[in-house]
Amino acid sequence: MAAGKYSFVIEQGSTVDFEIHYKDSNSNPINLTGYSGKMMIRSNYADQNPTTYATLSSSLAADGTGLNFSGSNGSTPLTSGSIGIRISAASSSNFTFPTARYDLEITSGSVVTRILEGQVSLSQEVTR
Repeated sequence: MAAGKYSFVIEQGSTVDFEIHYKDSNSNPINLTGYSGKMMIRSNYADQNPTTYATLSSSLAADGTGLNFSGSNGSTPLTSGSIGIRISAASSSNFTFPTARYDLEITSGSVVTRILEGQVSLSQEVTR
């Protein structure tokens, strides 16, 4: 199955927190038990040496930035297929790109599946 397409805006200096629901072709949630994940925001996928602005993984950073396979609230069962995507305000305040590209891949054993991709736009912060 091809990766879904979703573009979003990051408001610089604000917390990004949204959730996606990974489902099979029959709209049933995919059990994420035993999965890991990675999401990168980069300058462009076609550049020879792209700039990496952020790397999110299923091992959450100390500030909570990362991918949570128990949804945005951290308490949704792994069987729900919910993936919380969170970037802290401290991390987003360091972004300077006007637009960037991202994709989200999940891994189970040796199988890697790209489930989402798109463009990220930055709405620059005035108040600091």
